[in-house]
Order: sequence, then C-alpha cells, then structure tokens
Amino acid sequence: MSNTLLTADIITNESLDVLSNEIVFAKNVRRRYDDKFGNESLQAGETIKIRKPDRGTYRSGATYTPDDITESSVDITLAQGGADCNFTTKELSLDIAMFSERILKPRIVTIANEIDRQGLALYSSVYNQVGTPGTSPNSSSFFLDAGAKLDNGAAPRDGKRHAILSPRHNASTVGALQGLFNSQGRISDQYTKGLMGKDTLGLNFYQSQNTPSHTVGALGGTPAMNGTTLNGATQIVTNGWTASAAARVKVGDVFTIANVYSVNPITGQNTGYLQDFTATAIGSSDGSGNMTIQISPAIITSGKFATVNAVPVTTALLTFTGTASTAYSTSLVYHEDAFAMAMGDLYMPSGVDMASKKSLDGMSIRFTRAYDVNNDKLPSRLDVLFGWAVLRAAHAC
Repeated sequence: MSNTLLTADIITNESLDVLSNEIVFAKNVRRRYDDKFGNESLQAGETIKIRKPDRGTYRSGATYTPDDITESSVDITLAQGGADCNFTTKELSLDIAMFSERILKPRIVTIANEIDRQGLALYSSVYNQVGTPGTSPNSSSFFLDAGAKLDNGAAPRDGKRHAILSPRHNASTVGALQGLFNSQGRISDQYTKGLMGKDTLGLNFYQSQNTPSHTVGALGGTPAMNGTTLNGATQIVTNGWTASAAARVKVGDVFTIANVYSVNPITGQNTGYLQDFTATAIGSSDGSGNMTIQISPAIITSGKFATVNAVPVTTALLTFTGTASTAYSTSLVYHEDAFAMAMGDLYMPSGVDMASKKSLDGMSIRFTRAYDVNNDKLPSRLDVLFGWAVLRAAHAC
C-alpha cells in the first residue's frame, strides 16, 4: 500500500538502512559515533581523538615493578559530504520501496562508495606487505602469509580478520581456491556469488572496486643507509640514489633494510621477518644522491613499543618492493581494529520544509528538504560527517 506522504523520518531511516547495506570497508572497521557534533558550534573540520590501548610489560620474578601507563591517541578530522536531488511533489507520494530504489539508492551508493574510498586510501599507511606486486593471489599462501604478518603484529584471532580484494584479485583468488578445503555450501556460494565468503583461511572475504592502485616512485641507484640512526627515529638518512629527481620515493612505497627484523609487539621476540617500512612523505634525492625518508613504523629497539630488533647500520642496503614507476592493484588483509571511522551528527537546520537525522551502529545521516514554490520542486540533500584514521598499522597487511 502506498504512503500518502513520505515523512522526513521515513526517508532518513531508509537512507540509513541503504547506507549500512552499501558500505563494505567501513562496515568492518572500528566505528565511533559522536553526537556532540550535532550542535551549532561544532561542524565539519572539527577533530576528535581516539585512544590507542596501552601495552603492558612482563615482570620477571616476584618484585613489584610498575611501568608507566602510556596511552596515545590518533586524530580524526571530520569532513562533510553527501548527495543532492530535486524531486517533485508527485514523487513524494511513491511508496518507500519505490522511492528508495529510484531516488535514494543511487545517491546513497555514491556516498557509501566515497566513504569506503577514503578509508581504503589509508593503504599507504600500512607497512606490512606480502606477495609479489603485479601477481594476483593465486594460492592460499598469499592469505596465510598475510595472516602470519598479523599474527606477528599480535592481531587477535577472534573472527574479526577481513580481506578486502580488488576485482582483479578477487577473480584470481576465487578461480585459484574454489573448492579448496571448503564445504559444499561454500563451494556453491563461490560459484553463485563469485566471492570466497566468510571464515575462509581465517578471513572474511569481500570485494570492492574502491581498492586503489599504487604507483611506485621513480627509485634509481643503490640506496643505502648513511650515518647513525637513533632509537625512536621516524626518518632515515640514505645515499646511493641516482642524482636529483623529484619523487624518487612516493608515499606508500614499501621497503626493507638489511638485517633489521620485526619483533612481536607483546613478547619483543625477533619474528624472523625483515621489518617492512613505508614512506610517509615524498622523498627526493639531491645532486649527490642523498635522501631523507620519512618512515613508519618508527625504529624502536626496546621497551613495550619496540618494533625492530636493531637500528640499521651505516651502509645497510634498502630493498624496495615493486618496479619503479609501475602501478599495481592493492588489496588489504586486516583486523578490524587496524582502522577507525568516526561519524558525527550534523546540525539540524531550522526554517526548512523538513529535516531529520538518524544514527545506528556507528553510522549517522541527515536528510534535509526545502520547497521551491516557483517550480513545485523539493530540493533535498543527504549529508554525512565522517573521518578516518589508522589505529594499529601492525594489524593490517
């Protein structure tokens, strides 16, 4: 039975339902909802802080040895976005299912894709990497190796590990792994849906066309460490590069340093894997082939936030992943606490035809409608206020 009038609450509730169904990446990360932004003084551009948990230090023996509580936080700056439409009073008389399919869904799909796109752009902050750039996953070892990186980063095995694959990587994975150690029901899902499904190889699998590609920097030369690196360093000094050229190293380029191994963040034990580092800023060599590279993670050799077994020695060689100036598809394996998305309520305006906002499970959306008396139109807008941050890069690969 058709509604005689679609109210703001009906439209907003349906919008939130569609948004929750359409997002992929944002559905499987830590979400924080903050209603303090729903007032006149706090709007887009405001920053909230999300606390990162402290780590404990093991005490050997019976003597009480307290360690300092060291809680850090990450900032998330909320930005406003949305989608708009201009429908007629006749379309307002549609039943909600038809109104949703014809008018709401096309716009909310756009919003959901942008939310996911911005989140997946955080790949450049992830330093763990497995596989060979340019080779799509074609065996279970790709995902088992990624799971091992998460294990070495102390990511929990609690059913909240996910894999979000590019369309190309998904096609290769399903083709290579269909039927592998799976029940008949899962094989059927792979055949009918073209997806690996949930709880496979310790991961819940998803596909997204919003996974970005990464183009490796120009590189060049034989880069090596140059000089002493201090414990706690977030940048390294290198030489051996081809002389001056912009963007030899791009944000998101991954590399290792000879004899610098990762350590388990809980036990501090050497994992046997060379530590992956990612560049956090563009790096350019000078006329003598020198370059300072901003890196993540920091080089920390001791204490409860240790990342590596040793600082790199002078002349230690750097090995970059991928071929210079080449673009590669990216996919992510991660635990949901690796990333965080925050949403806030937007201010509810007065003096409009109708307005409503709804929040559920860390998601929030606002619908606002005016009336154009000259053309008998209803200019309407859907708005969201959200932001992203990396919480625990070690829990992603």
